[in-house]
Amino acid sequence: KPDDDQNKVKERNVLKIRMNSQDYLMCGDEFISVLQLKDKVKEFIKNVDDNPNWPEKHPVNIPLIGEVMVTSKHVISVQNDRGSSYRAYFEVQNEVVRAYNELRDELAKAQFHKKSYAECTKEEQKAIREYYPQKISEAEPKSYGGH
Repeated sequence: KPDDDQNKVKERNVLKIRMNSQDYLMCGDEFISVLQLKDKVKEFIKNVDDNPNWPEKHPVNIPLIGEVMVTSKHVISVQNDRGSSYRAYFEVQNEVVRAYNELRDELAKAQFHKKSYAECTKEEQKAIREYYPQKISEAEPKSYGGH
């Protein structure tokens, strides 16, 4: 069915990160520590091997970079339990943002003569943001497990 295929494509573009009231973290279908989160997010966004369960890739012509395959339709969805600690919530947010920062720095170094993203010109930064747009969705907190 076309609707099922379309929903599957949309679903593959979303990395669901959930945290329960005991601050346990689930990324996709697996429990992970917050120390693993940054690398999981980077791996999802890059989708180097074009994994059919991760964000779809499509060609884009980015000024200063050229024609590249990107996953610009990806979304990182973060949802926490009402009982999760603010500290854990803050750590999760920091790791997701850190993943984007590292991806952008890596691209800046590869494309623009070993500069960091911060050292790039405004035009170069715009190209990098087009390659790796920051898409974080914060869902309304829920209560998991009857708490």
